Amino acid sequence: MLERKPLVWFLVLAFVFSWIVFLIPLALTGLDSQTRQFTTVGLWSLGMWGPGIAALLATRFVAKQPFSSLRLNTLGPKRFYLWAWLLPALLSLTGGILTVLFGIAEFDPSLSLIRESMANAPGGAHIDPLIVVLAQSAFAIMLAPFINALFALGEELGWRGFLLPRLMPLGQWKAILATGVIWGLWHAPVIAQGHNYPGYPIAGIFMMLVFTTLLGTIFAWLYLNTRSPWVAALAHGSVNAAAGLPVMFFKPGFNLAFGGTLATFPAWVAMGLFIAWLVLTRRLPVQGYIESSASQV
Repeated sequence: MLERKPLVWFLVLAFVFSWIVFLIPLALTGLDSQTRQFTTVGLWSLGMWGPGIAALLATRFVAKQPFSSLRLNTLGPKRFYLWAWLLPALLSLTGGILTVLFGIAEFDPSLSLIRESMANAPGGAHIDPLIVVLAQSAFAIMLAPFINALFALGEELGWRGFLLPRLMPLGQWKAILATGVIWGLWHAPVIAQGHNYPGYPIAGIFMMLVFTTLLGTIFAWLYLNTRSPWVAALAHGSVNAAAGLPVMFFKPGFNLAFGGTLATFPAWVAMGLFIAWLVLTRRLPVQGYIESSASQV
């Protein structure tokens, strides 16, 4: 049976805390652009912990369950962490290839975007752009996912650790889709300020709903197989690290809201194909989750 009180409290706390923090940069008009950008990143990073804080409070004081019910002490089958680590980079690469095939951006083997950026940096003109690309790609794929996971855990403790299991009485697909939509709506203040879909503050919110529903389905597959928020945090960290890698290989001037990143249409196709594969191979819905985990929720 769906327990409404913990769910309502969780959603109110998660949205109120994060939205307040997300909207503070709008009041920082007196700061210079560099300071404002640095402050905005810091505030938005803090806002990422809204769902996690809400999950902890709703679990302990509303549902009156121990923190262990959020399964932070669980890892689950280790093979899914390999998926969480490397799949986002693969999806991002596929999205980048589709961006070129769809004619949204043009492949640039000369790496002019990086070359121009380095030319404006002190001493950067003497550095081979290929070295910069290789170094950034290696860091984004090999190390950044694990660093980012510490911040992403704030979201995943809430969305996959708390919300998804408590929506499971609706049925697995309904729970997955509802979690993805709620996750997307939670991003609305950030998207309205130009994040992910620059130039499309309203349409971008709806585009974000598509993105989070697709990505949330993949995260849910990882979580339901491990019953651990850690695997979703690693996948989320990997997404944040690799989402924009293809941009380095495109000529400047393309529309960033429609291609080049994991949040855009070409990557939606890649994610949709992967989800279709999960369904066709009967990996999703995850069999046996409700029966074996009902006592945990």
